[in-house]
Amino acid sequence: MLSIKGLKVKLEDEDKQILKGVDLEIEAGKVHAIMGPNGSGKSTLSYVLSGKDGYVVTGGSASLEGVDLLDMEPEERAAAGLFLAFQYPVEIPGVGNMTFLRTAVNAQRKARGEDEMSAAEFLKVVRARAKDLQIDAEMLKRPVNVGFSGGEKKRNEILQMAMLEPKMCILDETDSGLDVDAMKLVADGVNALRSEGRSFLVITHYQRLLDHIKPDVVHIMADGRIIKTGGPELALEVENNGYADILAEVA
Repeated sequence: MLSIKGLKVKLEDEDKQILKGVDLEIEAGKVHAIMGPNGSGKSTLSYVLSGKDGYVVTGGSASLEGVDLLDMEPEERAAAGLFLAFQYPVEIPGVGNMTFLRTAVNAQRKARGEDEMSAAEFLKVVRARAKDLQIDAEMLKRPVNVGFSGGEKKRNEILQMAMLEPKMCILDETDSGLDVDAMKLVADGVNALRSEGRSFLVITHYQRLLDHIKPDVVHIMADGRIIKTGGPELALEVENNGYADILAEVA
């Protein structure tokens, strides 16, 4: 599904290398988690894959289902099936949540040569998906994320993901700022989307999210590289002992 080989990335505005040769293979239907100390390059990886400005790829490659991701515009990556749930979702004043969702869904359908969703069909689907995430009708009518609590913003991200039905879902610290109940709701929303044709890359600091979204593979990232890979027990090791032992072992 996602293949990253020797990916090297620096900041556009300063000569600072952030990713120093990332190798990662994610198979279809699998959930991979990336953990690591602050400043290790986890969020940069998610931004570069989704096409955010401000970064320069200086080496390596990244492909989605065999197609070069790095040559695509951000909207082309989205239409190809890539989705990024932000750590800090932005507010979009003046744009209604429903309008935003329907426009996004139909823009992607059009880009893939599919029929657009009618208003009635869209309404039926969005109401069902929103109900699962405990998003009420009032929230759907409000401008995107405006006045939303942290938990509401994150649930809204998962609703976007549920409506767009991407193939490769990247969750960038979706659990940050969530209380236990909100985190469980978000995790349930993610788990409901797990399927053989969809993969997830979950970036997190905490084992607690991985208690709810069970990963198949856990990677530890430090200083711009993935330094260790293992099963779910690797996240427990980090939770109990921190990163010091793993960093020392690799050094």
